[in-house]
Amino acid sequence: MHGTPGAAGVLDPLFPRLGNGGYDVRHYDLALDWAPATSGERAEQPLRGTARITSRATQNLSAFNLDLKGLEVTSVTVDGRPARYGQAGTELTVRPEKELDKGTTFRTTVEYAGRPGPLEDADGSEEGWLTGKAGTVALGEPSGAMTWFPGNHHPLDKATYTLRATVPKGQRAVSGGEPETLEPKPRADGRTTWTWNSRRPMASFLTTLAIGRYELSTGRASSDLPLVNAVAPGEDAEVLERLPEVLDWSVERFGAYPFDSYGALVLDPGTAGYALETQTRPVYPGAPGVGLVVHETAHQWFGNSVTPRTWQDIWLSEGFATYAEWLWEEDHDGPTAQSTFDRLYATSEDADLWAFPPADPPGPDDLFSDPVYQRGAMTLHQVRRLLGEDRFARLLTGWPKKHAYGHARTADFTAYAESLAPDTATREALTRTWAAWLRAEGKPDSARPGR
Repeated sequence: MHGTPGAAGVLDPLFPRLGNGGYDVRHYDLALDWAPATSGERAEQPLRGTARITSRATQNLSAFNLDLKGLEVTSVTVDGRPARYGQAGTELTVRPEKELDKGTTFRTTVEYAGRPGPLEDADGSEEGWLTGKAGTVALGEPSGAMTWFPGNHHPLDKATYTLRATVPKGQRAVSGGEPETLEPKPRADGRTTWTWNSRRPMASFLTTLAIGRYELSTGRASSDLPLVNAVAPGEDAEVLERLPEVLDWSVERFGAYPFDSYGALVLDPGTAGYALETQTRPVYPGAPGVGLVVHETAHQWFGNSVTPRTWQDIWLSEGFATYAEWLWEEDHDGPTAQSTFDRLYATSEDADLWAFPPADPPGPDDLFSDPVYQRGAMTLHQVRRLLGEDRFARLLTGWPKKHAYGHARTADFTAYAESLAPDTATREALTRTWAAWLRAEGKPDSARPGR
């Protein structure tokens, strides 16, 4: 049987060209060398990389694509044999010497180099390879990972990772997962290689790499979970001392922590304009407040372990993480979730909160808007009111357990919530809630659930 090329995109409703078809990545082994010029000079290719990508063919493949932007590929092999390749825009097309049969596991090795840089999103924010006073950091939501390594960069394709970064003398390389050592032995030239392993499946938008003069600290959560924090010089990150407390509370609310380590990466202000739930080691744009730490910690369950199947389903990440903030406040003598809901519902009908339904963001520039976060959380509060405290508590632990390390769509969530309903009347009220709060345009007519 003759193979055909894999699709150059997975037809995501908001990012149709992102990701690729025809194969499933199992593991990324990334070896990076970062050597920016000194003394004010400009290095033409400060980043050199070798990406070894282990994949499984999901069809008979004559060619396949990888997402990569702004970096020059110098060689490609598939299972050790030279492969033809071409670059156009953000697509690296690979044509193996021999066609790949469906079900075959194969390794693609890509050698590349260049000057990585930022990627401007539709809403005007920047992701990708960013530079600040303390050093550089790579952020990837929704597509910035393609600025520093080739891959299948859609959340549908999760994989495990090994990352080795060789950096200049006196600098540290920090990523997610677990470090082989936090005291790597310097080479003769003073450069060091830092190795990080992410053994749980991870979407590429949740990867990160920070290189610079970050201050490292370690600790343990009460469950003996190892903590690794990296903080830019001069940043007061005293709030990180509360990480064990936040983790304990999150475990009580959402169930067993899904990964093997945790921590934080605190940048110097100005490097990035937002926080990001990078897996096991969230990135903060400066010293965070406890509410933001709660939000990014909740994402480890909602968004990282259970990842939206498409970017249109992002409210399943941000709505849950926002509602986690409401629950934290309620549990720590702050305003109740009901009072927060009431305050938001009282906002004017022409407020941004009601600009579009959370389950249907109209475009890429709407991914991180109020309807996704706040109206998404309001929807969850309506579910809580309909199910009652005990059943809603079961939802908070059962939902991330059911889809651990996988993906989910809005329809999966609504079906799961309805499965917890005690009777037909409650299921029907939930159906009306989905229509009013997740799908309908404008402000819902009633603040009462199921109306």
